[in-house]
Amino acid sequence: MKATSANLLSVIKGPKQFVIPIYQRTYSWQLAQCRQLFSDILKIGTSKSSSGHFVGSVVYFQESIYNTTDVPQLLIIDGQQRVTTVCLIILALSEFLKKNDIELETNASKLRNYYLLNSDEDGDLRYKLLLTRKDKETYVNLLNDHPQPEKHSQRITENYQYFVDTINSENVTSVYNGIMNLFVVDVTLEKEKDNPQLIFESMNSTGLDLSQADLIRNYILMGQEIKVQNLLYEKYWFPMEQNFGNDYVSHFDRFMRDFLSAKTSTIPNINNVYNAFKSFANGLLIEDIVANITEYSSYYANMVLHKEKDNNLLHAFKNLSVLRVDVAYPFLL
Repeated sequence: MKATSANLLSVIKGPKQFVIPIYQRTYSWQLAQCRQLFSDILKIGTSKSSSGHFVGSVVYFQESIYNTTDVPQLLIIDGQQRVTTVCLIILALSEFLKKNDIELETNASKLRNYYLLNSDEDGDLRYKLLLTRKDKETYVNLLNDHPQPEKHSQRITENYQYFVDTINSENVTSVYNGIMNLFVVDVTLEKEKDNPQLIFESMNSTGLDLSQADLIRNYILMGQEIKVQNLLYEKYWFPMEQNFGNDYVSHFDRFMRDFLSAKTSTIPNINNVYNAFKSFANGLLIEDIVANITEYSSYYANMVLHKEKDNNLLHAFKNLSVLRVDVAYPFLL
């Protein structure tokens, strides 16, 4: 592991691509967090005494040193929210400069080519930041000024629009100066020597930032090769997320507790589901585990989210919900 204090834009600049692995949660910063970061940027951008503003760490590792291109692909395991948000600010700033005649030390083209694009590359490698699934499509559409599909990432578009609406001729210089003075702890991992999973757990040991569901998904997918990650996610985990729908975040932790209760005959604490899962999974084949979880999650969705097709069973499950007899779910699973 190599950790140094670094200017964030210096970390991003140059031929490289930061990739958000498929096991990471999607971009989730709210407007309140964007406002706070933007306020910090304005403060540092107008201050004559401060030398910079620390915004946290960016932790990543290179998946393979045998790339066929000159653009290393760096997988981020911590810091994707900050990096994505700063890229949205840079994009909004470049759009403002493109439409307004403002004298700065930079211009719209330089901002895009230095910090948003690998201008000599084609395809996905053209983008310095590659998000996952819906976030990726939405972000790429913004970069290319393409219309968004109906089911786009609202967090990406809403936060970007906030920065577009907030940058103006009075604060644009401060915004640029502030972005130029953002600092991070730049942490580079060596995949063969450092264990990304252990480092990830230590950074999220309080359980406040990530749900038990996030931690379990990362545990299952992080240690696998990228092709295996994609296979497991597309074949098992994504269909499960789709089945839970908007209730995925609120129900998955409870489902996993009931799943583990059914499998181990021991009821784990709701805040200790991840550790209980690791004990359960120790020594088992990952694909067998995730296939089993996906199968049982469909039973759980039928019972709790009332997706059962059989009318008699559906009526019974609705009665259980009305009576709040959730202690029966492990038995029913």
